[in-house]
Amino acid sequence: MSQCPSPTAAPASAPLRWYRAPTTVDGGAIAQLFELPFLNLLYRAQTVHREHHRPNEVQLSSLLSIKTGGCAEDCGYCAQSAHHKEAGVPAGKLMDVDDVVQAARAARTQGATRFCMGAAWRNPKQRDMAALTEMVSQVRALGLETCMTLGMLEQTQAEALKQAGLDYYNHNLDTAPDFYGQVISTRSYQDRLDTLQRVQEAGLNVCCGGIIGMGETRAQRAGLIAQLASLPVPPQSVPINHLVPIAGTPLQDVAPLDEFEFVRTVAVARIALPHAVIRLSAGRESMSEATQAWCFAAGANSIFLGAKLLTTANAPVSADLDLLQRLGLQAAAASAG
Repeated sequence: MSQCPSPTAAPASAPLRWYRAPTTVDGGAIAQLFELPFLNLLYRAQTVHREHHRPNEVQLSSLLSIKTGGCAEDCGYCAQSAHHKEAGVPAGKLMDVDDVVQAARAARTQGATRFCMGAAWRNPKQRDMAALTEMVSQVRALGLETCMTLGMLEQTQAEALKQAGLDYYNHNLDTAPDFYGQVISTRSYQDRLDTLQRVQEAGLNVCCGGIIGMGETRAQRAGLIAQLASLPVPPQSVPINHLVPIAGTPLQDVAPLDEFEFVRTVAVARIALPHAVIRLSAGRESMSEATQAWCFAAGANSIFLGAKLLTTANAPVSADLDLLQRLGLQAAAASAG
């Protein structure tokens, strides 16, 4: 089988955003990875993982919804969309800076080293930028890595967040280009790519991944990973979310994805994006501990702590810390200044 192309290696001390990917990654080679016997695939993924990461280390993050509900987008999986009123999530206002910083302190106490802030917007308004940049500055002063997801950005907004000290900007592609239109109609795939370009040009690290189990085919899961690996600068952080079907959203009745298929997707992402932190994100609350352990074996090396991820349930912190201890996994140290 042909090898899946990977980004050109760089010295370990170099910022990951300096890595350059091929113009396109062979989607066929990635699709072939999915066809490997399960244990062979995991062996290959674990081998790649050990070449580029500490094998028994997991980065712990916390995610806070700093502005909930009322989003103008119609993402079929999201309860925060104003189009899905039956989901029952009311529109809220942007949180006060002091409340966000207090939540960040609590997350740090629980063991998180990265604090992610998400707002249910199509894009931030200019009137909100002062508060957003102040949140970044104060959270980073706590010694935490900072990440935000605010929807689409203009170039000046990306640069303002960078100047404030933002470490990562999250903007997911969600799925493959040929399935995207079945999930979202209010924002194009190119809109997402344009925002990623602005974020990268501002010098921010990119957090970009997708949602698995929305009814896409295996070939489309391969297509998402090929798209991520083909970005001009591959994302340094790749969240792999398992769909959480929410009542009142268009995807509420999607059939559950086989858990081994989800683990396969994590493994293929690790092989195709060897330098990235692969983030085991939404959907863990419904996974067995065994499935989560398989995901770590497949190369996942980050999780979110906390009882809630934006509006969906997450595993209790105590349960996560207990599982990591039983698996012999250690929390990664913070790298923010």
